[in-house]
Amino acid sequence: MDRYARWNALLEMLTDSGRVSVEEAAERLDVSQATIRRDFDQLAQQQMITRTRGGAVANGVSYDLPLRYKTAKHSAEKQRIGAAAAALVSPGTVVGLNGGTTSTEVARALAVRPDLNTSAEGAQLTVVTNALNIANELLVRSRMKVVVAGGVVRPKSFELVGPLGGALLREVTLDVALLGVDAIDPQLGAAAHHEGEAAMNSLMVARAKRVVVIADSSKLGGHAFARICPVDRIETLVTDSGASPAVVQAFRDAGVHVVCA
Repeated sequence: MDRYARWNALLEMLTDSGRVSVEEAAERLDVSQATIRRDFDQLAQQQMITRTRGGAVANGVSYDLPLRYKTAKHSAEKQRIGAAAAALVSPGTVVGLNGGTTSTEVARALAVRPDLNTSAEGAQLTVVTNALNIANELLVRSRMKVVVAGGVVRPKSFELVGPLGGALLREVTLDVALLGVDAIDPQLGAAAHHEGEAAMNSLMVARAKRVVVIADSSKLGGHAFARICPVDRIETLVTDSGASPAVVQAFRDAGVHVVCA
């Protein structure tokens, strides 16, 4: 297990339990206690955790981890969700795509579809995004037209937020917005932990003819700080097969089409 995989696993333990000892972490990850102490010290230097005598406790930021630490969580589910969401996109359309690990999988799935990368007149896909990593994924893998909203970069998610990006989004029309979210609830709608990201996502929703939310099953029925949009604005929810049938039915009862990948 490499360092970033260990850090991801340690942060997940702390998110689940709030406190982890060096001895417990070393046993669960099958590494030496000296390695865990170094990991804890480095994570504490980045203000990701709080170091304690013999272990560590979670900070509030552990619920909004930097993107590079999130990639291992529910990775297989996110790949399936990405492929299913990309299948909903038609050639020649304008797609809005925000940041996040699930959105990254959507971008990768879009990039490998040959029918979306043709140079024929009117057939090329246009992607509008406020995430630098999404723009990079598409630029290096495809010949799509990529439009990047401006703003201030959030290092945790690589997303651009603020009024500069909002000015661009108000001037475009999206055929479909594919939105990764931190939480989605049948009554409360879609939400994000950070209010700046939520504001940018809300603008995408306002400019889109169709809204598709992409979220793994761990985010269904959850709550987050800032609302993106109400549930009646969401046409489709793409999630994974681990979603609770009762929760899926609640979304369907709310008028949302649910795709379980």
